Amino acid sequence: MAHTDSSFLCQSCGVSAHKWAGQCPGCGEWNTLVERAGSGRSAMSATASPAVALADVDAAPQRLAPTGVEQLDAVLGGGLVPGSVTLLGGEPGIGKSTLLVQAAGAIARGDKVVLYVSAEESVAQVRERAGRLRSVADGVFITDAVDVHNIIAEIDKLRPDVVIVDSIQSVYQPSQPGTSGSVTQVREAAQSLVRVARATSTSIVLVGHVTKEGNLAGPRVLEHVVDTVLTFEGDRHHALRFLRAVKHRFGSTRGLGVFEMGPTGLVSVDDPSRLFLADRRPGVPGSIVAPVMEGNRPLLVEVQALVVETPLASPRRVVQGFDQRRLSLLLAVLERRCGIALGKADVFVSVVGGAKVSEPGADLPVALAVVSAFLDEAIDPDIIACGEVGLGGEVRQVTEIDRRLAEAARLGFSMVIVPSGSPVAPGGLRVRRAIGVEETLGRLGFGVDRAREIAG
Repeated sequence: MAHTDSSFLCQSCGVSAHKWAGQCPGCGEWNTLVERAGSGRSAMSATASPAVALADVDAAPQRLAPTGVEQLDAVLGGGLVPGSVTLLGGEPGIGKSTLLVQAAGAIARGDKVVLYVSAEESVAQVRERAGRLRSVADGVFITDAVDVHNIIAEIDKLRPDVVIVDSIQSVYQPSQPGTSGSVTQVREAAQSLVRVARATSTSIVLVGHVTKEGNLAGPRVLEHVVDTVLTFEGDRHHALRFLRAVKHRFGSTRGLGVFEMGPTGLVSVDDPSRLFLADRRPGVPGSIVAPVMEGNRPLLVEVQALVVETPLASPRRVVQGFDQRRLSLLLAVLERRCGIALGKADVFVSVVGGAKVSEPGADLPVALAVVSAFLDEAIDPDIIACGEVGLGGEVRQVTEIDRRLAEAARLGFSMVIVPSGSPVAPGGLRVRRAIGVEETLGRLGFGVDRAREIAG
């Protein structure tokens, strides 16, 4: 039997089907299957290059074009690669357009040509923002085109070095069914721009929306067809913003860019640890500093906890910047392994400054902060702690402990609590090696017996 390609696509989830049906077999939505234009193997065929030996392939390094924005270039490994497509995602209002307007001005000042496709805002709005950010440059051109064919025509006319499309969910491919932002439209528009980037060696940056779950909106294939996926994160009520690479075909995904949002736009932060700790108040119960790794960058952040008795049958567990399920695990370990029952208390944990910590190295400082808050006894402000807590109450090793210790020493801390087996600390930093949580509490001077009495 001859093979035939799928002829219908779901506009909701993007699943393929060989024949039309009232209900999508993928997501279960009704009347979302539409016929795909140009379906069939003949429409997809292309002349393939002959196979060559891998050893004979030219391994010349990629040429990088710096954007002129220090932290953005650091995450990209030096800059944009000609012919590449980058997808920048983030919540509404987080600063994606601000970052790219600043980048457009910096690139143009480097004798490059930038085409800014403003598919969501008017040209006047973007001009006003560029003026406020001092990013108006002669080499930046702007269009409000939303038809992919018109965008491609502008690229053919201007031959820009960089194209910024804000956003991919607002442009459309007229030859495809559906409205702007639908799965079919997002996929086809992105693939059309990818082909243009490859053919013209133009670097294209696409802005993408995110869903309420924090995932990039649109079909999953959108993340597959681009070369780089960047996420721009932060709390809109705080000034700090974090830029990460989730996917990067030309380099590492371990880079982290830190910005501070100010009245004149985003400013690169060279020393985020010092900024995180600038407003710290020493000697407060429930406070401790944790050295965490964000990509390949060590950061010192303050972990705060508050424990209060509650009359509620179900005590509250409120977290900010930390995993709530991880907190539940730590509270269970404190109860079972250390005898500190918190079943009649509300527990609040916050990573101060808008940072989000997801790595296990923050387990020990969170546990210590909770006990400190429960006993209303402060931890020495010159002590920091780091380590993963296991279900047996043991303190386990974490990655790149030497870099965390170096950052702690640089900022003048005198003592660090780390898992046993950790390397020798840099000069001026004393190390306490922890085997278990209960033993660590005792060495800090916290009376576990008294904690059990209070909890009882």
